[in-house]
Amino acid sequence: MNSTKENSAVSDMKEYYIGCSLSASFGLLSVMISMMIMIIVRCSKRRLHTVRHLLMCNTCIASVIYCIVQTINYIFLIFIPWETSNVLCQWRGYFSYMSVSAVTYSYLMQAVSRLFFSKFSTKYPWLLTFKTHYYLILIHWIIVFIIPLPSVITKDIYFRPGLLCWVPLQATIHVGYTVFAYYFVPIFSIIVIYIYIYKRIKKASKRAEMVLNTTNDKRDLEVFRNIVIVLAIYITGGIPTLIFIIFEISLFYLVGIVTFTLAVSIEKICTIALDRELRQVVSNKIFKNNVVTSFDNATTRTKNP
Repeated sequence: MNSTKENSAVSDMKEYYIGCSLSASFGLLSVMISMMIMIIVRCSKRRLHTVRHLLMCNTCIASVIYCIVQTINYIFLIFIPWETSNVLCQWRGYFSYMSVSAVTYSYLMQAVSRLFFSKFSTKYPWLLTFKTHYYLILIHWIIVFIIPLPSVITKDIYFRPGLLCWVPLQATIHVGYTVFAYYFVPIFSIIVIYIYIYKRIKKASKRAEMVLNTTNDKRDLEVFRNIVIVLAIYITGGIPTLIFIIFEISLFYLVGIVTFTLAVSIEKICTIALDRELRQVVSNKIFKNNVVTSFDNATTRTKNP
């Protein structure tokens, strides 16, 4: 997600009001769904207390940070235009890129976890423990805080009226770095891991002596497929911005502002829909409440003459 060229892509601030308001609304929805997922996982006792759901909650935290950071950027852009400090703009750019990479690399951590379960569960069982995954989460956040450092080390990001604090396209090397570090590395790594797990499961399914393990392997592939789907939804949100960068069509600049947070909202909904255990818990809570309400209403009608 990179900034525009020196001239503003938006000629009327009213267009910003509409785009940023929609984006902030989707961001609020994403925060609410993310918080709901974390609360459900926390309160579900043993059923959802797994390392997979631990990493899922880590992704929810990253999504919450992303939505909050982007909303703060919109507030500065629209309501605090007199804040023209280049240093503060650099730090807003840093936290923006940090929040983007936090989400993408959180999916990479989930992929690495599935690799642990699929490949090393027998030989290195300690890789499947909560302790190992807490270290995995720690490594994730260390990476996330380090890779956006060029935003504050260099002078590429500076205040430009009517524009968000992103790296301008004129800074070619820095733009290439953002695409490579924040998107290409985690996405390419996830694809490589997915292909490896898929090929391993295909080979395992052909061996009669591995029938018992094949079921677990297919489960790993199903979970990994879900990771790829929700990541693809998140990445799709950046397509309008990519179109704007390539073809310089102003409409896609505003559309890109909205689609990023919209994609996060859809991704969170799909997280619930695709995760079997989480979906069942949510469904049970909803239908249980409906059943109790219906039963109470029926009892009240019976008692009343």
